[in-house]
Amino acid sequence: MGGSTEEKPTGQEEEKRKDGDELEEEEKDVSFETLGLDEQLTRALRKKGITIATPIQREAIPLILEGKDVVARAKTGSGKTFSYLLPMLHSLLKLCSEKRATKSSPNVFILVPTRELCAQVYQETSSILEFCTEKLKLVQLTASMPHRDMKTSLAGPPNIVVTTPACISTCISKGILEASSIKDSLSMLILDEADLLLSYGYENDLKGLTAHVPRSCQCILMSATSSPDVETLKKLLLHNPVTLTLSEVGSSKDEIIPRSVEQFWISCDTQDKLLYLLSLLKLELVQKKVLIFVNTIDMAFRIRLFLEKFGIKSAVLNAELPQNSRIHILEEFNAGLFDYLIATDDSHSKEKEQANKESKSKSKNSKKRLKQNLDSEFGVVRGIDFKNVYTVVNFDMPQTAAGYVHRIGRTGRAHNTGSSVSLISLEEESIFEEIQSLLEADKKELPEIITPFPLLKQNAVESLRYRAQDVARSVTTRDVQDARRQDLKNEILNSEKLKAHFEENPRDLDLLKHDKILTNKVIPAHLKEIPEYLVDPTTKEASKAVKLTRAAMGIDTGPKRKHRPAFRKGSGKTSDPLRTFSAQSGKRRKRSDGDESRRKRRTKQRS
Repeated sequence: MGGSTEEKPTGQEEEKRKDGDELEEEEKDVSFETLGLDEQLTRALRKKGITIATPIQREAIPLILEGKDVVARAKTGSGKTFSYLLPMLHSLLKLCSEKRATKSSPNVFILVPTRELCAQVYQETSSILEFCTEKLKLVQLTASMPHRDMKTSLAGPPNIVVTTPACISTCISKGILEASSIKDSLSMLILDEADLLLSYGYENDLKGLTAHVPRSCQCILMSATSSPDVETLKKLLLHNPVTLTLSEVGSSKDEIIPRSVEQFWISCDTQDKLLYLLSLLKLELVQKKVLIFVNTIDMAFRIRLFLEKFGIKSAVLNAELPQNSRIHILEEFNAGLFDYLIATDDSHSKEKEQANKESKSKSKNSKKRLKQNLDSEFGVVRGIDFKNVYTVVNFDMPQTAAGYVHRIGRTGRAHNTGSSVSLISLEEESIFEEIQSLLEADKKELPEIITPFPLLKQNAVESLRYRAQDVARSVTTRDVQDARRQDLKNEILNSEKLKAHFEENPRDLDLLKHDKILTNKVIPAHLKEIPEYLVDPTTKEASKAVKLTRAAMGIDTGPKRKHRPAFRKGSGKTSDPLRTFSAQSGKRRKRSDGDESRRKRRTKQRS
């Protein structure tokens, strides 16, 4: 654990940097068995179908096992979570086998910036521990938990705590965790997505924690980018760290977006964005599943109501939903129960600040107005492992070039292919130019990184303009507010059901649906299908090509429907129950014969 900056000048730091060329030269499949991990962990990985370590894992795991402080920077989806989980679990299993793990406080803190990432790390850790014979106690804490629940969770105490810095700060200040016991017990401190922790306002929480972390504690920092915030945390917590900077194998040095992700843009007016989004989805010109980013919650619900009118179901993920509902929405989306998810960008902090001010200043009108209560620990742009997202759509452009990079990082994960489509209005051209400059500087040998979207022709867009504009006008601000209020009420009710149900049935994802129809208005049936005469031949061929690609990738092209069994061909007359019905059926005759026999027996007995 680090102290003042004088003790460890940056020139004395041990650095280990690998660029793309070096990695290509030494690229070999490395199994987890060769990394020296506990046999329980390698067996658990085999059962999960994971046998080969990624570059960040094969570099970081041996260093962490040696007890060194590590700062690791690697691309999103490169396997950073397992690169610290596996050596951490190895150390704890060793302590348990030697009967040295029982202490008065947790052995490991894993601190993350958002609740969503907290839940994800908890699930990943649990998935490994369930295959281990030596049992370790793992808990997840959130700032919204009642203090008595925190105290109950920390009783024991657990070996591993996954939480946010704010929650740890609360536990210490309320006496739920004793500061002296932390110094005696804490052996490892892990900061995941370290470059976000300070930007989420956890600086004071981390500084407060520093005083209670023993100098012997091993500290790990994981990040997707390098930033001044990471340097600040490094000086605050680490002691002579090893710095790893790893690009993906086969990509250029410090490439910030993998080449497996194709990036496209469409120029359009702000008022035409709904029209272009409808064209992309309804004409099936992009691969599903699709993650749609917006900058405001109102716009997310406007899009959802708009798409509903055309028979396209979607769900909204935003900061005002209860945590249980947010987690379940992510699980349903990852499981493929719906194809379109509209997410509000958590980096758009202006709305959060404005919403908090409005909720205080307009408390008198809270009965008439929709009160916003945004969760400061909400976040989906960074860290969350979306499964099989093939397309990211920037309906609203992000506020910064870095925000664009993090959004696109939700697709093309773990060497998979992906694509992004950005709808750019005149007002957003300046940020688009900033993004292009960043990417062109990153890939000097490829001058054109983001290209115009080739499959959507103007005549195809114009063929849907009348319908789209008519429906867009019908979605009023009042409708958006009513839908938003109704969705929040539904999710608050569902949240308690989810909490109770998934404690008993953790694998049941289909209990509640988050893509239900929100509007109370009748949806015209003719809007659900596009007439053939409106689809030009070029667009039709492009749509077929997308479907063929989808089939070649082994993805279902449509929902599996259960059909009712039909009558067998050629036997309609004998199989129709209305035509074969007879008052003197076989069953009726048998019942009559039985009654006659019983009548005769009774007559004999009487005589």
